Amino acid sequence: MRKKPFGLVAVAVILTLLTAACSKSDTTTAGAGATPGGTAAPTGIVPGVDGKAIGFIMVGPKDDFGYNQAVYDGSQEVAAKFPEQKVVTAENVPETAEAERIMEDMIKNDGVKILFATSYGHLAAAEAVAQRNPEVVVIHQGGTMSQPLNNFGTYFGTVYEPVYLAGIAAGSATETKKLGYIAAFPIPQTRANINAFELGAQTVDPSITTTVVFTSSWCDPAKQAEAAKSLLDQDIDVVTQHQDCTKTIIETTEAAGAMSVGYHADASSLAPEGWVAGSEWNWGPLYIDIVQTSLDGEFTGSKYNADYRVGLQDGENPFIQSKLGSMITPETEAKITAAETSFKDGESPFTGPIKDQSGAEKVPAGTTLTSVEVDSMDFLVEGVVGTLPTN
Repeated sequence: MRKKPFGLVAVAVILTLLTAACSKSDTTTAGAGATPGGTAAPTGIVPGVDGKAIGFIMVGPKDDFGYNQAVYDGSQEVAAKFPEQKVVTAENVPETAEAERIMEDMIKNDGVKILFATSYGHLAAAEAVAQRNPEVVVIHQGGTMSQPLNNFGTYFGTVYEPVYLAGIAAGSATETKKLGYIAAFPIPQTRANINAFELGAQTVDPSITTTVVFTSSWCDPAKQAEAAKSLLDQDIDVVTQHQDCTKTIIETTEAAGAMSVGYHADASSLAPEGWVAGSEWNWGPLYIDIVQTSLDGEFTGSKYNADYRVGLQDGENPFIQSKLGSMITPETEAKITAAETSFKDGESPFTGPIKDQSGAEKVPAGTTLTSVEVDSMDFLVEGVVGTLPTN
């Protein structure tokens, strides 16, 4: 085990990182599969886009080693694919009326005709902008449409599949049989990820536990450092997270000599010794297809003019497995590959028997939760240590 005492090095890392800042967001996801495209919207129809600019707004900084960095990286793939288009990005856009103002400014002053709003809290602003600008395609990341609009849609991936694979890696790496999970809010997506991570680890050893700590923030370096220290002090030797910005937790864990499982983006460079695995967004191909569909005048009525969701079975999940660490053996890698193949074949991490923390059966043997049931998951599985906040 690499773990060493949580000492002066870790404290120094924490103090340095406490100056970092990210904007808070609230997030949820809809079920897999596409909702039929919108009917005729009162604001008109988008036959195509004739502008020369594409806009992206992000709730945090583009270098957060997490959610917003993945968005920015995807936007740059769009820029490379469509050199005739100007790609405009805005960081640290709050989930307030300011988001609406920034999007309107992109349309008016930059000539943006395809607009990506990428945090769940941008949803209402994105819909309002779409209503006022029927000639602009507006697409939202992770939300669900509240009304049909011909120039609006949402998209997301099945996040818990690669998280389950990362759980297998973590289960094989841990020596203490104790994993840690730092989460933001107890929304269904977060609960599904915690459960998938623990279930993946249990395939290696059923006695492995995952202790969860909630920070009530998507990016608060002080709370993240405190949460990481509390887990490391409990002899936990592998720490993962569901946070927007991941740098603080990974560097704090690395400084303490423990191991990390990443989330949202490839942050392996922050943990040269303790990187185990991770899950990350590969937005580029999906962004490019949305842009091409819009430029071709085929957005209205398309799968993107809907609540579009994909998983490994579709072969298009934008949420993928990160690189594996040096401690992962060929045997473990083969186990991960086999699980990934099973998901591509239609299997699920949430096939019973599955019990909750009290030992009550939640998913009977031979039964698989639907995507809608996963999105309404209200329990933590047996083996998870910790409770869900009530608010």
